[in-house]
Amino acid sequence: MDPIRKFDLKAIIACILIYAVVQGLIAVEVIGPFWELNIVLICINIILAVSLNLINGYTGQFSIGHAGFMAVGAYTGAVITVKLGLPFALGLVVATISAGLLGFLIGLPTLRLDGDYLAIATLGLGEIIRICILNIDYVGGASGLMGIPRFTNFTVAFWLMIAIIFFIKNFKNSAPGRCCLAIRENEIAADTMGINTTKYKVMAFTLGASFAGTAGCLFSHYFFLAHPATFTFMKSFDILTMVVLGGLGSMTGSICGATLLTFISAYLSDFPEWRMVIYSVTMIVLMLRRPQGLFGSEELSRKMFRLGGRQNG
Repeated sequence: MDPIRKFDLKAIIACILIYAVVQGLIAVEVIGPFWELNIVLICINIILAVSLNLINGYTGQFSIGHAGFMAVGAYTGAVITVKLGLPFALGLVVATISAGLLGFLIGLPTLRLDGDYLAIATLGLGEIIRICILNIDYVGGASGLMGIPRFTNFTVAFWLMIAIIFFIKNFKNSAPGRCCLAIRENEIAADTMGINTTKYKVMAFTLGASFAGTAGCLFSHYFFLAHPATFTFMKSFDILTMVVLGGLGSMTGSICGATLLTFISAYLSDFPEWRMVIYSVTMIVLMLRRPQGLFGSEELSRKMFRLGGRQNG
């Protein structure tokens, strides 16, 4: 069997086992409502982190407007189910396509920028999306859109997360994905070799925005509402922090970063006055000790542990 397919098969079996164990613990109420909520939130945050990693980590762009695309997905999906009374599955599809289309329209002009200029542009565009939603009475305006049915559960969030992870992994290993990696390493050299850099940057940006829309739809259909205050620039920074913590260019790093930060926030929920202080100090120490993140650009593997053991020895 092809080594990549063999690895994928092992990964799918591991995912099935993880799902069975967690679902069983939820069914017998070993995992209570609070931790069930946080497990679902971890799945949503992993989708957000790996989708932003596709833009920032694999393609080397610097986007900090991810919360805007999440808001588009959250509100679009809610309109489909609440206002139009259509199925949740259709809401997920429409939310994903809507966020991707907006990402494509925004990406065409902004991705000609680089570095700090692109970061400022995406930050501004994320806020423009939020302010526009804030002034649309049809979706509740400043009060938000309430009464959204809870169609999201652990099963839906988990398997959508797995599907998106495998999609991005396969995209990375495809020809367009290799072009994105080439752009990250040296955009001028990639352009010289005949790679249409704008095309592949827009492609990665559109896919990342699409999956952010999926996460937004899951979010609004789990927490019963979509509110503009949820999708501020601070949410974009939280997602970026997850990616940087795990390591830019590492999918397993993004997964671990999203999981770790969500658990930290959950554990410190009883200490709201200290939560952000501890959170900030942890990030400062990490950036001083390991600025490339937990995994750098590498993926979690047994080889990494063997190398770490040799270095410690």
